[in-house]
Amino acid sequence: MLLLEGLRSRGHGAELIAVRDSPLAERCRAAAIPVHTVDRSGARFHAARRLGELLRREPSYAIVHCHDAHGLTAAWGARAHKHAAVVASRRVAYPLSQNPLALMRYRCARRIIAVSRFVAQSVLVSGLPAEVVEVIHDGVELPPLTSSDDRVRARQRWSLPTLNTPLLGCVGYLLPEKNQALLIQLMPKLRERYPDCRLLLAGDGRCRADLEDLARQAGVADLVQFAGVVEDVAAVYAALDIFVFPSFAEPLGSSLLAAMGYGLPCVALGGGAVPEVMESEINGLVIANPDPQAFAAAVLRLLDDPALAGRLGMAARQTIELRFSADRMVQETSDLYGRISSA
Repeated sequence: MLLLEGLRSRGHGAELIAVRDSPLAERCRAAAIPVHTVDRSGARFHAARRLGELLRREPSYAIVHCHDAHGLTAAWGARAHKHAAVVASRRVAYPLSQNPLALMRYRCARRIIAVSRFVAQSVLVSGLPAEVVEVIHDGVELPPLTSSDDRVRARQRWSLPTLNTPLLGCVGYLLPEKNQALLIQLMPKLRERYPDCRLLLAGDGRCRADLEDLARQAGVADLVQFAGVVEDVAAVYAALDIFVFPSFAEPLGSSLLAAMGYGLPCVALGGGAVPEVMESEINGLVIANPDPQAFAAAVLRLLDDPALAGRLGMAARQTIELRFSADRMVQETSDLYGRISSA
């Protein structure tokens, strides 16, 4: 949606094909972005048919940008590459399927946009030529800095009556690869020095019951709050003192970018694309290995040294402003469209 809004503000006639009643379709329609909806059942087939109809109208489209593998399959079914330049975004770091038909979809794309160098490498090892792969980091909007009043209100939402209660938090699906278990494992160590310290996990997923059991077994169930799915995720970031990001190999990490944009000091596991975003001791603290003791030590450094936490948080926000803003993402994508259209 950020890309669509940014492209349209630059004069592009950007439109969306999406599943009917999906959050993206509803939010884009509310923002006056033209949306062509398809049924969820058989979505790829219906999207291919709708795209084919759109490509035959006049004036037609110059670019068909597919934002996931399902979208690319729909574009392939519509033979979009015969009518327009196809661009495929890649936001996951799994190697491409070696099935010849699956690879053919990507070979018909004029460019493949990887959201990080880490993701780009996973595309290149699948055998696609380097000249069609381009890295454009996803961007986020830079929010206003959280005021004291906003922070108090956010704390009250999560039943934290005082600003003196240290609050760590993470936003994301509760999945094995997100590694939220590490955060629960470090809580007993934090409790020794900060008995009132709390951990807020925003998100849901198949690991929730296991994580709740782990918190009980570790004796920290009273310190860990499972918020479930949170629509107003800004209320999570506004309440936090420290953002913790334990994912093993994140393709980029939208929640990490968002937290940095809020000026939060962040502690992250240094896998995946994290080294492209954070430099330890410069704009956050990066932990090399998934060791709860090392992670706890980094969190304690920030809790013990508010000046360090503040410096790293402001450096994190500056990183987003300079390198990972939504505006920069839109401009780089628009520039890519221009180069493709003029080739």
